[in-house]
Amino acid sequence: MNERGKKLRGASTISQQTAKNVYLWLGRNYIRKGLELYFTGLIEFIWSKERIMEVYLNVIEMGDGIYGAEMASQTYFHKPARFLTASEAALIAAVLPNPRKWSPAHPTPYIIKKKNWILRYMNKFEKPD
Repeated sequence: MNERGKKLRGASTISQQTAKNVYLWLGRNYIRKGLELYFTGLIEFIWSKERIMEVYLNVIEMGDGIYGAEMASQTYFHKPARFLTASEAALIAAVLPNPRKWSPAHPTPYIIKKKNWILRYMNKFEKPD
């Protein structure tokens, strides 16, 4: 808890979240946190940034019982992830970090605003062919 009595939220990196989701159990304790740091170091040393992101997107929860980008695509848009439009992909990303509260299939005005922000950055940093 913080000074205002609100629940503390971590600021884990993508690598830390990947290590936690791939190699560790649920829960919070110092042993698990130590192992998370160990596995994070290994992941960052051995894997490329692209591989870390690929694994992360294939294991994170994207809704109640929905794990990974492919399952999210099938569940929310009824098609394989490779056929998502940029807007649909941005909607899936926009519901993170709370995919149980928000849904890409039924976006709130807040999620639509986040989606538009993501689309702007996707276009800004798009790799040329």
